[in-house]
Amino acid sequence: MVFKNLIGGKDVPASDGMLLDVVSPVDGVLFAKIASGTAQDVDAAVKAARNAFEGAWGRLTATERGRLLMKLAAIVEAHADELTALESRDNGKPLRQSHADAVALARYFEYYGSAADKLHGDVIPYLNTHFIGVERVPHGVTGHIVPWNYPLQIFGRSVGAALAAGNATVVKPAEDASLTILRVSALAREVGFPDGAINLVTGLGRTAGAALAAHPGIDFLSFTGSPETGTAVQTAAAKNHVGVTLELGGKSAQIVFDDADIERALPSLVNAIIQNGGQTCSAGSRLLIQRGIFEDVVNAVAERFRALRAGHPEREPDLGPMINQAQQRRVLGYLDRARNEGLTVMGEGVVAIDAPAEGFYVPPVFFAPVPHQSMLSQEEVFGPVLVATPFEDEAEAIRLANGTPYGLAAGVWTRDAMRSTRVARSMRAGQVFVNCYGAGGGIELPFGGFGRSGHGREKGFEGLIEFTTTKTLVMAHG
Repeated sequence: MVFKNLIGGKDVPASDGMLLDVVSPVDGVLFAKIASGTAQDVDAAVKAARNAFEGAWGRLTATERGRLLMKLAAIVEAHADELTALESRDNGKPLRQSHADAVALARYFEYYGSAADKLHGDVIPYLNTHFIGVERVPHGVTGHIVPWNYPLQIFGRSVGAALAAGNATVVKPAEDASLTILRVSALAREVGFPDGAINLVTGLGRTAGAALAAHPGIDFLSFTGSPETGTAVQTAAAKNHVGVTLELGGKSAQIVFDDADIERALPSLVNAIIQNGGQTCSAGSRLLIQRGIFEDVVNAVAERFRALRAGHPEREPDLGPMINQAQQRRVLGYLDRARNEGLTVMGEGVVAIDAPAEGFYVPPVFFAPVPHQSMLSQEEVFGPVLVATPFEDEAEAIRLANGTPYGLAAGVWTRDAMRSTRVARSMRAGQVFVNCYGAGGGIELPFGGFGRSGHGREKGFEGLIEFTTTKTLVMAHG
């Protein structure tokens, strides 16, 4: 099976005819090929998007754009099972997680479709002889560099919002997980999106991705990925004076106070790190536990870890494989370093005996106690690796939680309402959960970070606003 680029409503091969292998992380089997997009392909896609923005797509009313997105939501929902199977094969997620992503994608299109005609402007009181109007307008052509960990959801939250605002889009999916985005884009054509409203160029980040970030025809960029690549994207875009939304890494803490409902907390303390094999920017990768209950909570978490199983997505394991061999080796390298550092493994899951030997599996591992300055407490592993660190009091808990370069998400577990408010408001994080942990939250909730976790917001109405700018109209009337 060979997948081509989508440019101007047509499926076209890479300009040089080159292809990339698609290897499933489930079993290491090559099962498809994608176009290895070039800078020339990116240029053609940007021009197609510009033609759409200045033509058929740009002429649609906000209501018409919204209706198309609602139609796309419906057809995505109708094809949820197909997308689920394809995502699990391409990405390695257990089927239930892939299905949840497909349902979330439909919801993103539904949400932004219903919001398209609700981007209202303002009227500013000024001189009696003037009328001042401020309208929200699209940037024009927006670029979207989508990672491999949540391709469906991140496509929905960025491209859905951009389209609702009236932008034409050029998307560069990750080479490790492009197939479901390609399929959804084909569905968009079926429901009547004008040619060029959505363009896709697959391929390597260092070629197609770099070309998109640096293209002078792009008016705004959305990037989700590593802090290092985010820096390169922002640097390239800055040369064209283009704004960028960056959603980068995280080292999110869950604070467990001694009055917390531990039985209620335990599922979230574990699930927040094994969701998608820990390959989640907002994964709850650090537990900060008040010293008086530290041993009891650690033992309870360790017991749950020992029961976890990594395996084939179709067997509905607790977690699937890492996305590729390089990521598998990276996570295993962290585990080796942690053991060499003398950190204690309190609980470790298993790779299921029926998991394909050629798949990229890593067992979930829980370390405790782990010093705050340890590399496992400070660096984003992006795998199923959890650490626990004790704290004495509220002040120390806040200091430790805020004591990394990241600031994406945080959790607070306590029965004390006043304490939960104080601590939540003290967290330097884009999302803070109290007595729950959403690992990114819902479609409606603005999402983004501080510091090394990036800037700008996606999801919710704030995400829609990001894909617009304002135009002020000053009209003298006598």
